[in-house]
Amino acid sequence: MTGPDPSSLLHDLLTGDAPFALIARDLDTVEVLTGDVVDVDLLADIPLLDAAGVPREVLALVPFRQVRERGFVCHDDGAPLRCLVIGERNVLPRAEVMASLPSSPVELEGAGFDIADEEYADIVRRVIADEIGRGEGANFVIRRDFVAGVAADPREAALTWFRALLAHEKGAYWTFAVVTEGHIAVGASPEAHVSAQDGIVTMNPISGTFRHPAGGATADTLAEFLRSTKETEELFMVVDEELKMMSAVCTDGGRITGPHLKEMSRLTHTEYMLRGRSDLDPRDILRETMFAPTVTGSPMQNACTVIARHETAPRGYYSGVAALFTPNGATDGPTHDLDAPILIRTAYLVDGRLRVPVGATLVRHSDPYGEVGETHGKAAGVLGAIGAIPRDVPTAPADADPDAPAGARRPLAEDPAIAELLASRNDRLAPFWMNPQDPDEMGPFAGRTALVVDAEDRFTTMLAHQLRHLGLDARIVHWSRVTDTELDAADLVVSGPGPGDPRDDDSARIAAMRRVVSRRLHTGAPLLAVCLSHQILADQLGIDLAPLAQPHQGLQKSVDVFGEAASIGFYNTFTARVAPGTTGRGLSVGDGFSAPARDIPVEVAADAETGDVYALRGPAVASVQGHLESILSRDGMRTLERLIAHAL
Repeated sequence: MTGPDPSSLLHDLLTGDAPFALIARDLDTVEVLTGDVVDVDLLADIPLLDAAGVPREVLALVPFRQVRERGFVCHDDGAPLRCLVIGERNVLPRAEVMASLPSSPVELEGAGFDIADEEYADIVRRVIADEIGRGEGANFVIRRDFVAGVAADPREAALTWFRALLAHEKGAYWTFAVVTEGHIAVGASPEAHVSAQDGIVTMNPISGTFRHPAGGATADTLAEFLRSTKETEELFMVVDEELKMMSAVCTDGGRITGPHLKEMSRLTHTEYMLRGRSDLDPRDILRETMFAPTVTGSPMQNACTVIARHETAPRGYYSGVAALFTPNGATDGPTHDLDAPILIRTAYLVDGRLRVPVGATLVRHSDPYGEVGETHGKAAGVLGAIGAIPRDVPTAPADADPDAPAGARRPLAEDPAIAELLASRNDRLAPFWMNPQDPDEMGPFAGRTALVVDAEDRFTTMLAHQLRHLGLDARIVHWSRVTDTELDAADLVVSGPGPGDPRDDDSARIAAMRRVVSRRLHTGAPLLAVCLSHQILADQLGIDLAPLAQPHQGLQKSVDVFGEAASIGFYNTFTARVAPGTTGRGLSVGDGFSAPARDIPVEVAADAETGDVYALRGPAVASVQGHLESILSRDGMRTLERLIAHAL
């Protein structure tokens, strides 16, 4: 069967007014999608079925403001959840599409960043000091926008930029142009946020940005980047954050493979792949995974609050997703597969104004001017790829020949030294999240129940998955909804981690977590307290709390936990602290409560030099400062099992 003439079809798109999308997901073809636009309010409203209940294909642009569906805050700009209900799809040869698209450069006017370099550097300093430094989270992504005027016809600009991306950019997961009334998005996203196909959910956390030097990347220059502690820890932190999401939507919690290199024309990234099984509706999967920590931060809920504090303008579609829902013919399960890349490395054109949002991931040892440089590099990567860099804009050096075919040089990942450096990263990681698990294996605590109290850090989803692996029937409840009846009924209460200062007397969340810990201490029923709750427990036992000189956000440490060495990941800004050398003490837990005081002996596992408390245990109670569920906790499962066994 002969398909449509590419030249004629693309000419009609250029000169017409109908909405359309062009998507390149492989090296050989371009998908051309046309149909009707429907704007909806909620993800559940995405119209996957027609009036007769027949599945249909839909491409949705999901704006950042949809995080409100999860109860998170944002600057609400009213950007619509825009759905292209696909009436016709054509698949054209990539080479013929490129030959039929316009190629004359699109001129930019008045180009520059909306936030000056020095102002952005000041924002970086404030986030490090006031947010990471006060325990609000491990990392945060703060954006700024490159903006310019565009006098060219919007459709011609969109097709010109799309052609340039096909010609110049390599390594993209999706290269796309989505043209609807009043809004154009053109980009080459390197990152598949989430996909679901045949019951398998995949996420692709990418972090770490290596800007290619003049003359192109080499094994030596890339090796220096791969040895960077900042870049390595940044990637581990986003993997942890996406594993939280995987544990919420996948029955097996998700498995990790990698790391890999994502090599593009001007930038190289490091990445992992996460996979797990799920039978959820793809719209529910999308809701539970809004949005990627690589473009927001962690923990996710607090990251949204921090973004709202430090970004002065709404995000629009930046850090949202383009979600393609495709009917899969299933009759007993989800009717659609999902393919949803992150909306980054994307140019937006609205009312003659070009906007290219870019962000930098801020961690405890970020350099403000280094992060300024990263935003320049990312913006230049997009502008260079679409052939739209104005003469007065600083750019990151590109490969010696960015127009060369993708196979023209050997991928750096094939270099033995680079492959060894990448593989060595996994020596630090928890085998639990990398190895297959036996779903039929009966854990040591089978028949017991556990209630996990969520203090607004979805590490609780990973904890709950590990508890189930150990045999416990585990359920998560939010701190604001937990009842005394639930607390009293559970065989084990796990009082979870969360952001913030455990000494904050004005926080309703801290007060609620204090109540959880106190109630279990008074009744003498088994309790495990993690991170923030460990600090709250220590405070109620009369142990001093103090801020760390340097936050331990995403830090792996080998510590002694009651006579056994354990490699554990830490995400804390505060610590409980005893006199160095302290190993045990008798403590009263009755102060301030109507029930009689209980005097209990508590064993302390603490740093011999600083007195920082890593774990506590006493009759029916145990706690740990580190995150045993983190991928950074090589000995997490063993330590978790020991502490639960003690508490029970």
